Amino acid sequence: MGNSIKPHIERAEKSGACQLGKQGLDEFPPELQKLVKNLRTLDLSENKISSIPPSIGAFLMLKSLNLNQNRLGGLPNELSKLKKLESLLVSNNRLTSIPTAFVELKALRTVSLSHNQLKTFPLGFCGLKNLDVIDLSHNKILEIPHEVNNMQAIEINLNQNQISRLSESIAECPRLKVLRLEENCLELKAFTTKIMKESQICLLAIEGNVFDNKAFHNLDGYEEYMERYTATKKKFN
Repeated sequence: MGNSIKPHIERAEKSGACQLGKQGLDEFPPELQKLVKNLRTLDLSENKISSIPPSIGAFLMLKSLNLNQNRLGGLPNELSKLKKLESLLVSNNRLTSIPTAFVELKALRTVSLSHNQLKTFPLGFCGLKNLDVIDLSHNKILEIPHEVNNMQAIEINLNQNQISRLSESIAECPRLKVLRLEENCLELKAFTTKIMKESQICLLAIEGNVFDNKAFHNLDGYEEYMERYTATKKKFN
């Protein structure tokens, strides 16, 4: 393994970006320690890595970390030390939970955790003021809890989970514009008047739940929701 990635490490010493996708790696390369002071972008996607060592916390300059399509069953708390991290991509792994310490990742803008085994909404990302998009699609999440009211994201993707309960506190999310809930287990009553009238949400993706979409149009607050939807559509046309 060392010889095959050596040229990548040497280039990264100069560029600050290390591309190690599709290298057949089954562990976090120890050679990366040479880059601890200057590495800004690290791509380890499409490998066979099953764990990330605590030493990841030493890569303080890291802004982008791509761990998509590996065999990760968890993430270390030490990732929370990466105060400059803006993009965290860990889709297509085996994660069952996310450390609550991730609330310390103040610079995060994009998070992708789709196609994992998460059963609970990862509250560690709530309160991150720079977070724009979080993708939690294709997991096993059962509910959106009350604590989500502090989520700062503009878009939350929860398509293809097992959500049957939607806390109306999601209406309090200050920046939430897009909420994707396709192919879950939600009943019509989940969309309360507060969510429909008082939230900032201007796009609700709801196809494939356990209610007739036509009935959704009769909800109290549907007109207010459509006003937000139409206003946003005009803004970007």
